[in-house]
Amino acid sequence: MLKAHPAVLRNLLAIHASLREKASGDVVPLQVRRQLLDTEYTLCMSTGCYTIEDAMAAARSQLEEEPALI
Repeated sequence: MLKAHPAVLRNLLAIHASLREKASGDVVPLQVRRQLLDTEYTLCMSTGCYTIEDAMAAARSQLEEEPALI
């Protein structure tokens, strides 16, 4: 299976966290909801998972496995 580049996964996780924070209020703008869904879809496709929870866990696991670059 192909793996996403670590920089891509880090970026997707950061964007997801930011959008989740924006979406935590009572009224969530449509644009934020769409961006969140798009980001979740991309995370799922990048990790080969069907749920966002599994995708986030897989992304974090892949990032932990990456050797440290000096």
